[in-house]
Amino acid sequence: MTEVSGVGAAPTCLPPARVHTPPQHRLPAGATDCHCHVFDDPLRYPLIAQRSYTPAPAPLADYLTMCEAVGLERTVQVNASVYGSDNRITLDTIAALGQHRARGVAGLAMDATAKEIERLHLGGMRGVRVSTHVAGYGGTEHLETTARQLKPFGWHLQLHVAHSAELATLEQRLLKIDAPLVFDHLGCVHGQEGVSSSGFQTLLRVLRQRDDCWVKISSWYRRSIDPLHYADIRSMAQALVEARPDRVVFGSNWPHPHLFAPATVPQDAQLIDHFYEWIPSPEHRQAILVHNPERLYGFPPVAALNEQRQTT
Repeated sequence: MTEVSGVGAAPTCLPPARVHTPPQHRLPAGATDCHCHVFDDPLRYPLIAQRSYTPAPAPLADYLTMCEAVGLERTVQVNASVYGSDNRITLDTIAALGQHRARGVAGLAMDATAKEIERLHLGGMRGVRVSTHVAGYGGTEHLETTARQLKPFGWHLQLHVAHSAELATLEQRLLKIDAPLVFDHLGCVHGQEGVSSSGFQTLLRVLRQRDDCWVKISSWYRRSIDPLHYADIRSMAQALVEARPDRVVFGSNWPHPHLFAPATVPQDAQLIDHFYEWIPSPEHRQAILVHNPERLYGFPPVAALNEQRQTT
């Protein structure tokens, strides 16, 4: 069942910022935003009725304006939960940008066939998101079944949990699941929980024990108790980079959905500047922003991006 009006029980998110300033730090060539969404005309891309929020308009043109301002050159579009398993908006976005610049993470129905997954793969999808936090995706109850569906395509499972402690209860399954894993938003750990929390320690153990697990530094502003400087998140970001600098990626989480008044929408340039302050090593930044996304999502090397730019 779909709904096109956006009217109903699901609250409407704050819109993204319309004015963008450049960050203080210059991003490297090929810098990749590994977690973001676009939201366009609901008549063309209907929203599911059973959703956790109603997005404000955030079309591709607005996203690209932000990227140009801050220096992001490649994107991983996560098919938002409000679209369920209808991946048309993400496939259309990838097609508009080209797979040298864009890849995607899908919402997948449990009864999806291999033919459907192959179609999504050809369209640039490289993973499936599951969530216990927002409605619209499947949860964690069918991880093993989903992993078997994905295995022929080399896709990953992207985990988005409501509470980081869920990772501790899932640890033994996470160590055995036969699919690469990507953990959303620093494992969805809140600032007051900190590095010593059971969920975060589980995340570190899984990252260290498996060579096919990744974590996104993203959406920390929603989990911090320090809304100006996010100082409580710094130690967690640094612990992840210390543990596996080769398995960390960065995401803007534009247009910052699931934020409602009286909250405020963060400035994207400021988020990048915080990331640079937390990760002082140029080598680690290059890995997180450029090389790790190439390995995880199958982007061509940044040199090929430069060649593409010169011919267009």
